[in-house]
Amino acid sequence: MSADSQESAIIQLRDVYRTYLMGDQSLDALAGVTLNIQRNEYVAVVGSSGSGKSTLMNILGCLDRASKGNYVLNGTDVGDMNENELAKVRNRQIGFVFQSFNLLGRASALKNVMQPLVYRGIPIAERKEIASEALVKVGLGDRMDHLPNELSGGQRQRVAISRALVGNPAILLADEPTGNLDSKTSREIMHLIDELHDQGQTIIMVTHEADIAKHCNRVISLEDGKVASDVKQVKSR
Repeated sequence: MSADSQESAIIQLRDVYRTYLMGDQSLDALAGVTLNIQRNEYVAVVGSSGSGKSTLMNILGCLDRASKGNYVLNGTDVGDMNENELAKVRNRQIGFVFQSFNLLGRASALKNVMQPLVYRGIPIAERKEIASEALVKVGLGDRMDHLPNELSGGQRQRVAISRALVGNPAILLADEPTGNLDSKTSREIMHLIDELHDQGQTIIMVTHEADIAKHCNRVISLEDGKVASDVKQVKSR
């Protein structure tokens, strides 16, 4: 990897370990992961259960800390940040999309999408305008006032994607984004995610499905907490 590509990388991990203590034993969920991810890359992280996929995503999303090693996100070393600083990074730099949607059940689609903007001190009228535009972009302009239980699985995931993107994050982290969806709805959601990448969004996606990983232009395979392979590919649609 050239010095220029390292300098331009939006994500830089250097010899990252995440060690858990289990009684008298220690377990390395990540065991020396080093990688760079460039802006506008579309990356799939794959591997069997226990390979370290979720641990890696938690560290990339600043939901957990490395036990050892360095993580630089968008030019900032996050390793020494306190909890408040990490929360600010999550709110401003990272958009999350989860398999289980993680929507507020008693809040409308519009209020769910507005939520990340609350922590930025944006006035309510402006929050509504920004969130409304975000929902229109994902095809839910006519569902803004619906509660999550009044929406289909695909619509709920669109709300979740809209919420993840409303703050213009540097990276979008998607953890099994189609895991709770039928095949037709999965294709629709992947088409939306593909479009986001085409528009310049950096996307990192955990998946165990080979056909989902084919959408990406890079596949990182983990095994026993280490990078087993890191392959560029021509993405398929």
